[in-house]
Amino acid sequence: MTPRTREQNEEIRRIRMTQIVKSAADVYLDKGMLMEIRDVALEAGLGYGTVYHYYKNKNDLLHDLLWQAMDRAAEWMYGVAKQGNSNPCEFKDTVVSLMECWAEDHALYLLCKMSIDDFRSLSGEQAESLVTAYQEKVFIPLASLIAHETSLPLLNAKKRAQMLLASLIGCALPSLRVGSLQEDAKDIADFLLEGLIQRKKVQI
Repeated sequence: MTPRTREQNEEIRRIRMTQIVKSAADVYLDKGMLMEIRDVALEAGLGYGTVYHYYKNKNDLLHDLLWQAMDRAAEWMYGVAKQGNSNPCEFKDTVVSLMECWAEDHALYLLCKMSIDDFRSLSGEQAESLVTAYQEKVFIPLASLIAHETSLPLLNAKKRAQMLLASLIGCALPSLRVGSLQEDAKDIADFLLEGLIQRKKVQI
């Protein structure tokens, strides 16, 4: 048998780590911090030792999962900011888009969910770095978008952004667990935006 090349080994490593992280997000969505490495291995269809080869414990796995999700969240937020919103309907589309991303990417949902309590289930140093990055890459840009839509000062818009995210996270979870968030996203946005975000002249 011909030995694998370095490139082949790297590709196998990349595929396995992607598989492990995706499975960890699915398991964590169901079990929270009760998640164990064996649960992830079972979900991924990999050996227990294989997962341990890449991650020595569930905290390291969760930490990696969240940082990878952070990059995707920042990319999504950059796209939204670049596109811009000029009316309430477009802002609602942004909220629907976020939930659709959650439906496809459970790690992205977990990132937003765990940000609500400042990632306190992780160690202090890990949590602190995640809080800083999340504020810079996701939360502040979202609050700035709300400030633009509502003509509110940024400080007030931050409060609205926090309320909106917390409400979205809670409302999305039941649909996410049964696999219907893609279909339910627009109804959730319609329900929440009417009361949470108001412009001076137009109520969203």
